[in-house]
Amino acid sequence: MRATASSWRRAAAVPAAGLLAVALVFALSYSRTWDAVEGKIFDLFTSWAAPGVSRQPIVILAIDEPTFQELRVQWPFPRSLHGKVLERARADGAAAVGFDIVFAEPSQPEQDHAFARSIATAGRVVLASTQELIVHANASLWTQVPPLPELLAAGAVAGDISVRPDDDYVVRRQSNAEGSLSEQLARLAPTPPAPRSAVPALIQYLGPRGTIDTRSYYQALEPGLLPPGFFRGKLVLVGRSTRSATELQASRSDMYNSPLAVANSGDRLFPGVEIQATMLENRLSGGGLHQLGAGWGYALLAAFGSLLFVAGRRLDPGATALLALACVLVVLVASYALFFGAQRWLPPLFPVAALVALYGATTVASYLATRQRALRVRGMFAQYVPAPVVARLVEQPELLRLGGESREVTLMFTDLANFTGLSERLSAQQTVEVLTAYFNAMTPIVHKYQGTLDKFIGDAIMAFWGAPLDDAQHAEHAVRAAIEMQQAMQQLVADLQARGLPAIGMRIGIHTGTAVIGNVGSASRFSYTAIGDAVNLAARLEGANKAFGTGILLSQATAAQLPADIGLRALADVIVKGKTEPVRVYTPCDDEAQRHASETALQGVSPVALEKL
Repeated sequence: MRATASSWRRAAAVPAAGLLAVALVFALSYSRTWDAVEGKIFDLFTSWAAPGVSRQPIVILAIDEPTFQELRVQWPFPRSLHGKVLERARADGAAAVGFDIVFAEPSQPEQDHAFARSIATAGRVVLASTQELIVHANASLWTQVPPLPELLAAGAVAGDISVRPDDDYVVRRQSNAEGSLSEQLARLAPTPPAPRSAVPALIQYLGPRGTIDTRSYYQALEPGLLPPGFFRGKLVLVGRSTRSATELQASRSDMYNSPLAVANSGDRLFPGVEIQATMLENRLSGGGLHQLGAGWGYALLAAFGSLLFVAGRRLDPGATALLALACVLVVLVASYALFFGAQRWLPPLFPVAALVALYGATTVASYLATRQRALRVRGMFAQYVPAPVVARLVEQPELLRLGGESREVTLMFTDLANFTGLSERLSAQQTVEVLTAYFNAMTPIVHKYQGTLDKFIGDAIMAFWGAPLDDAQHAEHAVRAAIEMQQAMQQLVADLQARGLPAIGMRIGIHTGTAVIGNVGSASRFSYTAIGDAVNLAARLEGANKAFGTGILLSQATAAQLPADIGLRALADVIVKGKTEPVRVYTPCDDEAQRHASETALQGVSPVALEKL
């Protein structure tokens, strides 16, 4: 139960990390910094998608620097001057004239009367109204600031010019309130506005400053500067567009930051009158951008996030990274395609940031889980198998099937001859010294031939081949290891004798068969080992060396899998306890004549019970 709970916790760690990362991104999406970054993405898309031209009959008369230089009149201009501009435009055939200037306060009476007479004569005039925030001690109130009643009485219509710039002072949202300046002028257009199924929430900019036909204010006052009929059928907008006049600078000159400044290093300011003209153009053309709901971003995140999570469990890290990048690119391309082709604004920041956070968090969590699993596998098997095998198990943990499995392996048992009696004549320090030298000499050989060192049992060694990794030559590797181990014993004995320690001998038993391989033990302590009849036979063959006077004894099952270059001499047919069929046992032998003689001598000899040996 404990292991199962631990497995569940490990399995849940990766998705939990991903969900936590997405939740953090969701919380950040309500910050002002997030809105600023999202706004810049909108501006970038605007720069890329802007057509760079206006096809609607709109012209702007800009009160700009050349106008101040030519007229040499201080701001605010006399209202009779605006009346002359109005009369010129209407006389030239303008469909309507709108002023992006609030005439809320009286000026000189004769100037107000003159402007009112011009409005009455020209007709089809829209004057700006605005909203003003009045802050009291306990409340804030927006109030409407209309044009002078005298001007409205002369026939002018009020149009609200209020805009709500974002924190970076870029105006991105349409003014779709009833009675806005753009709405009032659109009603006076020569042709009715294009129908719209829904009111767009965002401005669809046409291009940088000056994309809509813009002429200087003074050009409408001096004859010959504009061709006759220039205003015919057009909607004329009059407004401020200056960056140097001191009087206008104090109120930012009705200037806002340009949404195209992100990709355009040119003019970074955008006049309010051109924003009004852009909203008018959107109305006439049926343009504008519709904001898609947040649910679309959540849907994209759910779809691609699920894909990443499922694929991440099956693909390698490099492929998963490429898939994550592809998902991000698809979201960005889809968002821009909707922006450019369908006039829909699907903010890509949330799904993109959430996907990046999801990928990053799950990658880190997977790495930590993999590292933890690798350390566990390395710690578990470093004492059993050679370092290259451990490295491969760490790299490919699917090769490791823990918990017990039945598979064919070749098992080896070794023992030191008469070590029990020998240890009685040695001190404890000498006994440990002999065993340490013995194990140090044998262990590298087992690992050299890809064997798994199961355990040390007193002075005995248990090892096996063919697990945890498959080894098609497990029998050959075991026998070659046994031969080399006996050769290493000769040098070990010489070293021990040189140190004044007694000589020792080693017996080895080898058998190939089916055993259960896996972790055996309790939940708190276990070991990777082999159990079964095959294990018992290998152990009995080790002891049978005493009867045959051999150093290595192996079963017929092992001998059958050896290559021809390993010479074997048959010793006897033995019957294992609990079995009825005899098993022939062998020992390595390079003498061909002796091998042939042994085969001949065994003909007609009855099997020997192994327990009698």
